[in-house]
Amino acid sequence: MTRPAPEIEYVTKTRIACDGGTGGLGHPRVWYSIDPEEGFVECGYCDKRFVLEGGPADQR
Repeated sequence: MTRPAPEIEYVTKTRIACDGGTGGLGHPRVWYSIDPEEGFVECGYCDKRFVLEGGPADQR
């Protein structure tokens, strides 16, 4: 059984960055590449899920 991602952001590009937010609540900026065949990537720090709009993981 898997738990849902804490936050989902829909993006239009396959190269994205995550810094966890602003101020003391953030984390170091990390860059990710979304595999178009998977359609999403999750941040290794905050578990935020970035979903490629129109990709296979876009369930809206």
